[in-house]
Amino acid sequence: MGSFRLPVLVVAFAVVLWPAVSRAQELLADPSATIKALDDLHLNSFSPVLEPDTNARHGKPVHMEARLTEKGEPMSYGLSWRVFQPIAGADGKLPLLASSEGGSTEFDLAPGEYFVHVAFGRAGATKKLIIPANGDPAPQTFVLDAGGMVLNAVSGADMRIPPEELTFNIYSSEVREDGERGMIMSEVKAGEVVRLNSGTYHVVSNYGNVNATIRADIQIAAGKMTEATIQHKAAKITLKLVSQEGGEAIADTAWSILSGSGDAVSESVGAFPVVILAEGKYTAVARHKDKIYQRDFSVTPGRNQDIEVLLQD
Repeated sequence: MGSFRLPVLVVAFAVVLWPAVSRAQELLADPSATIKALDDLHLNSFSPVLEPDTNARHGKPVHMEARLTEKGEPMSYGLSWRVFQPIAGADGKLPLLASSEGGSTEFDLAPGEYFVHVAFGRAGATKKLIIPANGDPAPQTFVLDAGGMVLNAVSGADMRIPPEELTFNIYSSEVREDGERGMIMSEVKAGEVVRLNSGTYHVVSNYGNVNATIRADIQIAAGKMTEATIQHKAAKITLKLVSQEGGEAIADTAWSILSGSGDAVSESVGAFPVVILAEGKYTAVARHKDKIYQRDFSVTPGRNQDIEVLLQD
């Protein structure tokens, strides 16, 4: 089976466009790219069969292959195959009979009924399979209707954010009755390839760990790689308590950052703590030797800056 090559779909939402890198065309098919573990939405409760089942000894060979789209090429790697008995055991779980990793595969199955599930990252397809007592079983083709997504972000107009300062959470696009969305994946890293069924997903981008958060709806197309770059309106701020402008930062200083409405958004201790803040107006409050000093400042998207608080302020 040959490998497959996919086009790149570059998107941006409340957000900005960022040019796709050339290697993105290979990412969805790249076996070395990171694949998140599957939380099977259809067969999420099963028991492994520890001893070889009779279907593996006296069965009929059934060839199975998977495609990203109906007219796509059979996939040659990245697949996880699982074969289940259709009736739950005493523990209420479907017994797992056989499994395979890689591309197209073949299982020896005795006449009877089975559930077969194939997963490609978080994308998957399930089929009920009937093996006839007479005749050879037909080859099985699974259409995953799946694509991929790579997430990145910039601050301001075009300042690329270091990947280690970004995390993404991916949710379903539908809002439940309680007003929440279903979590699909959490703590996704920048540049990580995520395989998903086609559809629209709600992505939350977190820059740092304070209040720099942006949301966007991103559509995944089957057979394509979507590279989305989200635009944060935020910047990195370094706080310093100094005796004079440009002076050395004073140690043993406790810091609080207040929003324009007076709410505390961050607290830290140190000579020059670094905090990532969303665009807006703030007040830096420094506590040193039972004395309090403060300074108002503004955060401009993409403009990292040092905020010095003077001892005489």
